[in-house]
Amino acid sequence: MTHFVDPANQLIVELYVKSLAESINFYERLGFQLIRNEKGFAELKWEDSRLFLEEESNAPPRRPDFLAGNIRIMVPDVDVWWALAGKIGARIVKSLDNREYGLRDFTIAGPDGLGLRFATPI
Repeated sequence: MTHFVDPANQLIVELYVKSLAESINFYERLGFQLIRNEKGFAELKWEDSRLFLEEESNAPPRRPDFLAGNIRIMVPDVDVWWALAGKIGARIVKSLDNREYGLRDFTIAGPDGLGLRFATPI
């Protein structure tokens, strides 16, 4: 099957954020790499995957108790990211554990209401 676009560019999550600087700082501390930062917009990457951030200064703060969803980030040693999440004071949504679906994972809340689930295959 041929692809319309490079698979790494097919599905990209874009978040509306209250503070672009705060969100960039949060994602960089977790290991995302900033590759573009323009007025009101930033592009980050994790390996070949991208995350777009668009600042919406008139938006209300988005720190809900219930997250609408999460993005899964596969890492070679999830325990390293678990320690990092604790170090930066991230809000834990689901604690680190071995899951019946074959992953050792945990979920934290991002600054704008998106969960980040870090996982390693068991």
